[in-house]
Amino acid sequence: MSRNYKFHNPNGLYFVSFAVVGWLDVFIKDEYKEILLKSLSFCQKSKGMEIHAWCIMSNHVHLVFRSINGQKPEFLLGDFKRFTSKALVAAIRENPTESRKEFLLNFFLTEGSKNSNVAQYQFWRHDNKPIELWSNRVINQKINYIHQNPVKAGLVSRAEEYKYSSAIDYSDEKGLLEDIVVFRMFD
Repeated sequence: MSRNYKFHNPNGLYFVSFAVVGWLDVFIKDEYKEILLKSLSFCQKSKGMEIHAWCIMSNHVHLVFRSINGQKPEFLLGDFKRFTSKALVAAIRENPTESRKEFLLNFFLTEGSKNSNVAQYQFWRHDNKPIELWSNRVINQKINYIHQNPVKAGLVSRAEEYKYSSAIDYSDEKGLLEDIVVFRMFD
């Protein structure tokens, strides 16, 4: 992995994107997105994850976050991904209305068998490509990118209309996650 894509500064603010293996559209069901939301909320309250922006798309997640309790950001993100991976696979396995259950579980099992670091199922790709955000301009650029993702995908016409994103927090309304630290760029 390139040196450019590592968490160098334990106190830094980072933009990360991570995707489901095979870029499978798992998050077309709200119940799976809710698992991510509950885990993000837990990380905020109990693990020191300060979230500035977020968006859950059908097959990937974007975050702008920092670790504020001294835990290395890569460990914080790793814990989040490990927990949600297990929770999401279990939710898929136990969902009686999941028409793609066999396909998804077999795909995750096959992907897991390709990686010695995975015990059984692999849900998330291993690449996060963390980018430290070092200036107001870059922070604003990444937050705008995150919030415009559902617009560019044709899901909504305005970013703040997308329920599973922090865009509404940036339009002075309340979104689904508590305690979002809204970045305001001052010229």
